[in-house]
Amino acid sequence: MVERVAGPEIERLIQLLARLPGLGPRSARRAALHLIRKREELFGPLTEAMQVARDKIVVCSPCGNVDTSDPCTICRDPRRDATTIVVVETVADLWALERAGATRARFHVLGGTLSPLDGIGPKDLNIDSLIGRIIEGAVQEVVLAVNATVDGQTTAHYITDALAHTSVKITRLAHGVPVGGELDYLDEGTLSAAMRQRTPF
Repeated sequence: MVERVAGPEIERLIQLLARLPGLGPRSARRAALHLIRKREELFGPLTEAMQVARDKIVVCSPCGNVDTSDPCTICRDPRRDATTIVVVETVADLWALERAGATRARFHVLGGTLSPLDGIGPKDLNIDSLIGRIIEGAVQEVVLAVNATVDGQTTAHYITDALAHTSVKITRLAHGVPVGGELDYLDEGTLSAAMRQRTPF
């Protein structure tokens, strides 16, 4: 049996930190120790930031992003291309595309993927609201920026079928060799996709 090395308050802090993605028990202990060592600098501002975030963060009703306003900053930006919607699985995917500066389009967050084995169907995702945005707006292109997983591709096919009656152009992200990638280290699926989607040089 492993004995406690700290009081219940510190153990609770470690347990809560361990719930965060990417932090196991060992990383959570290191993070807790760092917070404790730097408590004068970190605890106050961190507590305040978390309180403000809890009170002010909302989900954007048009796109599903998280922000402190509804509609979110992206949806309110008049410089965004309202004719194109990039469909992503999660807010993390939206943020990744924003960090890369990959597009000036608008976004739509599905909130996951279809997964019959996990009991996740179309009604559990933001698919109806996506179709509503497309029908009501001036959308000309939908970019399906979902992951290249079985569930991601199932979701992409479902959305494509649901939009078959519209005149909107449906595209998806290219799959293949990453920038800086070496062929010898890539899996067969990635190489096959790269060959199928080859482009003029």
